[in-house]
Amino acid sequence: MATQPAFDHPISVEEYLSTVFEHDCEYVDGVIEERDLGEFEHSYVQGILVGLFLQNRETWGVYPLPEQRVQTQKTHFRVPDVTVLRAGTPRESILTHPPLLVIEVQSPETPLRQTVVKAKEYLAFGIEHVWVIDPYARVGYRATKDGLELVRSGEFGIAGTPIRIVLAELFADLDRV
Repeated sequence: MATQPAFDHPISVEEYLSTVFEHDCEYVDGVIEERDLGEFEHSYVQGILVGLFLQNRETWGVYPLPEQRVQTQKTHFRVPDVTVLRAGTPRESILTHPPLLVIEVQSPETPLRQTVVKAKEYLAFGIEHVWVIDPYARVGYRATKDGLELVRSGEFGIAGTPIRIVLAELFADLDRV
């Protein structure tokens, strides 16, 4: 992941928010950070996830947003691959309240340790559920305060809800195309 794609100096939050990027970038303490995107596995898995949450939005009581800006701190703006809000959550242009869930789809160019940093930031902001899906290694992780925990059961879920994502089904769908 590259930093400072268009700026050779720190920029203000206002400048970040008023700049149009070809692909949305993240902003951390004055530094613009490009996001990995455009690779088939990453894009397709992201699309499958958005589709699953849309298809089940009424039953699950949620709605998904792909690549939605989330302001996790005063000078931190992240753009998770998939953000999931509870039904009835008030609309915000940029989310300033923790959503129910964010999902990051791992790219081969992004070191897992970098994803851990983002996951910890999400948790510190108050996001209850942070999932990381690696379509290349065919694994999933849950973020905890201690780091990423491998999902050994092969499925993600959120207690007290009918939300359930089976990794084998997700990866089988990826293999069908």
